[in-house]
Amino acid sequence: MNKYKARQVHLKTRPKGLPTQEHFEIVNVELPPPRQGEVLIKNNFMSVDPYMRGRMRAEGVYAEPYALNKPMYGGAVGEVIESKADGLKEGDIVLSGGAWQDRLIANSETVTQLTPFDVNRLSLYLGTLGMPGMTAYVGLLKFGEPKEGETVFVSAASGAVGANVCQIAKQIGCRVVGSVGSDDKAQWLLDECKVDEVINYKTCGNLTEALSKAAPNGVDVYFENVGGSHLEAALNQMNHFGRIAACGMISTYNNSDPAPGPNNLMLIVGKKVRINGFIVFDHNDMRAKFLSDMESWVANGEIIVRETVVEGIENSVDAFLALFSGDNFGKMIVKL
Repeated sequence: MNKYKARQVHLKTRPKGLPTQEHFEIVNVELPPPRQGEVLIKNNFMSVDPYMRGRMRAEGVYAEPYALNKPMYGGAVGEVIESKADGLKEGDIVLSGGAWQDRLIANSETVTQLTPFDVNRLSLYLGTLGMPGMTAYVGLLKFGEPKEGETVFVSAASGAVGANVCQIAKQIGCRVVGSVGSDDKAQWLLDECKVDEVINYKTCGNLTEALSKAAPNGVDVYFENVGGSHLEAALNQMNHFGRIAACGMISTYNNSDPAPGPNNLMLIVGKKVRINGFIVFDHNDMRAKFLSDMESWVANGEIIVRETVVEGIENSVDAFLALFSGDNFGKMIVKL
């Protein structure tokens, strides 16, 4: 096989509302040989993440928009198969931003060489040991500032970020309440992740009432992944001087028109609640400590990992779309 042949997924048109297959196109390309300082990478795994929906808009919210008719990008783990760069050789495992393609040419300064603690679990570096795991670690510890005995509420609690937030909070000695969209996900959090209470928001009826029962002493830290009614319920149950780490609001990502916000924002003032939005890439100073802690917790079985793995770049768009229907369980990974 010609090692310079690659398949890429391009954004063909910008979606309004929920994307469909028609917005994307798989393109076969011939790559040039690497030049000095470059490497040819064969991707083993790529990540699909909710934040990528924002990059499909014409205007960037916090990340540069994807260009039309060019490959999209995101986290990927692969193997160097040709190197013209000092410090990288054939067979090295690297983390790059070269997702949505099975092979790519990359400048060596844009990739990170990995020394995986388990070569059979490379996909972890796109999830629990990668951007989602570090998002959980930074958001909870730096902005949530949980203390032993406090109550932490996590929305999208079985997802790539949320499941790690729940388990890191348990490591600290917090009481953890999670919200999910299925009974299977709820049971996994209870049985495997040792979450104290789980709410199925699709069947619970009134979310504020359900959270009140699950957290009778109130909520001290809310890790925000969903927005909408979840933020409203969290504010209703927030204790004075509570902290909200605002990671994302997936319930709004596909809205073609802005949705009305929570009707109780004045509680932020009365309860003296602190809300911090954050982007994980601003906190790379915490990466070494994050990797040290999380690799240890994963290796010792103190952090449980759940992944949904979809095979083939031809199925990557379906994998991405499943993020918005809740069909994924844990981190969504595409095996290439």
